[in-house]
Amino acid sequence: MGAKRGAVTLEDVAREAGVSLATASRAINGSTRTVRPEIRERVEQAARALNYTANAQAQAVARGRTNLIGLVVQDIEDPYFSSIAAGAMRVAEANGLMVSIAGTGRRPDKEIEYAAALRGLRAAAIVIAGSRTDDHDALERLGAELDAFERSGGRVALVGQRRLPVDTVVVANRAGGRDLGSRMAGLGYRSFGVLAGPRGLLTAADRLAGFAEGLAASGVVVPSEAIVHGDFDRDGGHDAMLELLARRGEVECVFAVNDVMAVGALAALRSRGLERTVAVAGFDDIATLRDVVPALTTVRLPLVEIGAAALEMVLDEPAQRPRRRLVRGEVVLRESTPGVRRD
Repeated sequence: MGAKRGAVTLEDVAREAGVSLATASRAINGSTRTVRPEIRERVEQAARALNYTANAQAQAVARGRTNLIGLVVQDIEDPYFSSIAAGAMRVAEANGLMVSIAGTGRRPDKEIEYAAALRGLRAAAIVIAGSRTDDHDALERLGAELDAFERSGGRVALVGQRRLPVDTVVVANRAGGRDLGSRMAGLGYRSFGVLAGPRGLLTAADRLAGFAEGLAASGVVVPSEAIVHGDFDRDGGHDAMLELLARRGEVECVFAVNDVMAVGALAALRSRGLERTVAVAGFDDIATLRDVVPALTTVRLPLVEIGAAALEMVLDEPAQRPRRRLVRGEVVLRESTPGVRRD
């Protein structure tokens, strides 16, 4: 039979396939009750012949979930998060799922708001990528919302610190910072400054703590006045670098706790003619670094793979206990830290 004029209903498909409306619904929309393969094929053939498009809301009711994955990130303009999103979307596409991305602007309350909205939309899963903060009240409220989402049948995974009882891709930030500090001391640097990011951001704090540990193993200490806090973006790095220079004058090496801050720091140094005098290192190895001059030393994280791993966790069968997948970084030395020769 040819395509039917006007809106085609599921009742039309059932009639064409010679089955009941309930059977057609189970075959098209999915259900906990199974349909024999030959019946399902007959219904699907009828749907194709009639150019029938399934109703997403009906599918959600039948299955209890939509095919929607909510990906909540802190700043979609930051290449760190866009790379994670790319990995998650790759896995979602391979599994016939649709990803909706929301940016929080690094506001914990927005994470809670989006999680509640996705629960109302019957999303299949939520992936939240980004650092936790030292705001214990916000963490408790987010935990309660994610628990409600899971109890309603959804799945949850986090990228960041393991602060909640859900599946988490944990980035070894402190270990990466420690390795970088050790390598910088090994290159002969002794006078350091740190662009430490926002106060209360656990990722920034972990990277700073690890970097200080790596330096301490070589007997090097970063004085408190050489640690400058600022926004976790390019402008934050630029402003923090200028403040560091005002406080300390020239330093030998500056560690910015993420790459976008490091890019801002290089711009600030360039404005003072110091881009080849002061060494700079970052953290993450974002894709846009390939255009940065001098090439930036950093701690490489497999960002696309991190996003893919988080999506795979919510697609796997649930475990009895929340799982943790640890991802380690790798120090990559480039032109921005040529080292110091001391006679």
